[in-house]
Amino acid sequence: MYAVVARFEVRPEAVEEFDALAQWRITEAARNEPGLVAYAVHRVDGEPLARVFYEIYRDREAFREHRATPQTAEFLARHAQYVQGSPRMELLEPLHTAGRLTDTPV
Repeated sequence: MYAVVARFEVRPEAVEEFDALAQWRITEAARNEPGLVAYAVHRVDGEPLARVFYEIYRDREAFREHRATPQTAEFLARHAQYVQGSPRMELLEPLHTAGRLTDTPV
């Protein structure tokens, strides 16, 4: 298992556009990426312009495959107009898991 957390600060005038782009991106990932375990976009309580993407992949190779898709290239080309600055990304390797995540092959 391999996970990614990315935090975006959205421009106040572009929230609807960014959220629509994010919805498109996760729909495409679910449809076209067999190594994807879970993909969610979150709002942050008390921070109406913050969006956090949480992505879980079967393994590091599945994440590399995700990064190489045309949909990722399109998202990366389009998102910059809607956000303030670069996203903060964290790449995560699991130490401990529980629940349904334990069924994911490592």
